[in-house]
Amino acid sequence: MSKEKLLCIAPFENEEEVITIQELSIENRLDRVSIHGAVDITKDQQGLEYAFALKRQIDTIVEYLKKQDLPEKISVENVAEKVVNPFE
Repeated sequence: MSKEKLLCIAPFENEEEVITIQELSIENRLDRVSIHGAVDITKDQQGLEYAFALKRQIDTIVEYLKKQDLPEKISVENVAEKVVNPFE
């Protein structure tokens, strides 16, 4: 994993940023940050690097949210885009 992939996203600022930590993806959206997958925090330097990357991203999200005037709960639509099959 390159150092560049361990950078933080600026949460809730766009619909395109994704960072990966091993097999864990953190996807930026305007109304949410989605976290999918898994990461093994091993007892070595690589595990420490992954742990710091995950902590740094969660800390960034929490700090951003703490500064906002947040509603109780928002509705998040699960928008699935239908892809046209070019072979039909």
